[in-house]
Amino acid sequence: MIKCYPFNLLFVNIALICLDVVLAFIAFFQLCRIHLRNQRVGWTRQKVLHLMIGSSNCGYFIYFLCMVVATCKRWLCWSNVCGFVLMALPKILFLAAFLLLLSFWADLCHQANDEEDGDEENSSRKPLLETSKTKVIVLNVLLIIAFAAIIRIEQKNPSNSLVFARVYIDFLATLVLLMGVAFGCYGFLLFSKLRRVRSEKASSEMRKVVGLAVVSVLCFTSSSLIALFTDVLLFHHWNPEKINGVKAPILLILHHVLGLSVPFAFGLWFMRELPAPSTSNRQVQPRAITFISYGSAGRHHHQYYPTATSSEKQVSRTSPN
Repeated sequence: MIKCYPFNLLFVNIALICLDVVLAFIAFFQLCRIHLRNQRVGWTRQKVLHLMIGSSNCGYFIYFLCMVVATCKRWLCWSNVCGFVLMALPKILFLAAFLLLLSFWADLCHQANDEEDGDEENSSRKPLLETSKTKVIVLNVLLIIAFAAIIRIEQKNPSNSLVFARVYIDFLATLVLLMGVAFGCYGFLLFSKLRRVRSEKASSEMRKVVGLAVVSVLCFTSSSLIALFTDVLLFHHWNPEKINGVKAPILLILHHVLGLSVPFAFGLWFMRELPAPSTSNRQVQPRAITFISYGSAGRHHHQYYPTATSSEKQVSRTSPN
């Protein structure tokens, strides 16, 4: 297998496969712990996030493994539809996971503003990014189908397939870049609100918000610039034998680790806390923190959010509907 696949890329693929397996195992292990701890609450945002993170890493594990096998076994479909779909699906799960978290941050910011303004009508509106998040995911799925069909039709002309793949990669890179900017903006808004609250809980949440915002901006920007201004992702997928030297493998590692592994690992670390255990004697009150909600993901609730008042320096909380 080493003879049919560049050794430097083989080493990179094995390293990324191991990293994806570790992150997937951690995500699913924590999902099982959370579910066993609090089964009566149902599917919360915390559970959905762990499921998406684990599924995305499993998708990349399958992709990197199939890339080596397909190159050595000369799979004809790999350079057409099969390889493109396996490359795109894990990225959609990645976007869905962080858009879910971003939508929660947006809800917190705007619900806190509604509370401070005393506007009860706006407090019952749908989450700000809930609709746009769904549209983005649906758009990505439709784009995968469209580009896969085009690449399949243009399989006799490899240069056209590369052009269409280039367009899709640039689109995803731009979307990730905008998502990083959004995390930075909403992170700053939440930080400014939490900064006015004097409590140990608010300080802990503030560190989480700042940490994820900084990691998102740096990692998403770096990986997006690599995807936008280099062709290393195209050659890695379609023509791995054309990648020589050390520069390209380093760019591949940086793109995957900074753009995916580091944000996933950071999110898993701060979501390691278990929710309060459910009991059969009373209705469970979903616990929430600024970083991620433990409440039900199936319905829209008034989330807990931090506000600053003149009479008390605590994090005010509202009960879910």
